[in-house]
Amino acid sequence: MTTELVKPEAAGPRADAALGVAPTIAVRFMLDAESSPGLLPRLLAPFARRDLIPDRMWAHRSGPCMHVEIAMQAMPADLVHLVEGNLRQVIGVTNLVQLRPAAERQAA
Repeated sequence: MTTELVKPEAAGPRADAALGVAPTIAVRFMLDAESSPGLLPRLLAPFARRDLIPDRMWAHRSGPCMHVEIAMQAMPADLVHLVEGNLRQVIGVTNLVQLRPAAERQAA
């Protein structure tokens, strides 16, 4: 009998559920916030509390406003709304948009 090992990150949500692994999705959080010295650590805290490491973080200051992108290629789907809620509560955040690149490609 031959057993094939399927890596969860390459299998997709349906295979993840069959393997008993929480499904993951690609997600990007794009936000605007008031510039402050402690902003970036406060934005990373919701990820750190859940033992998540973002794949990409980009920040750019434009006068009094900071534009930030935080992205993960494989974030547990059940944590996305929790992290988004925590990001919205960070002092200084004025706008937050969540993008799911995989969903955009499927719709096209």
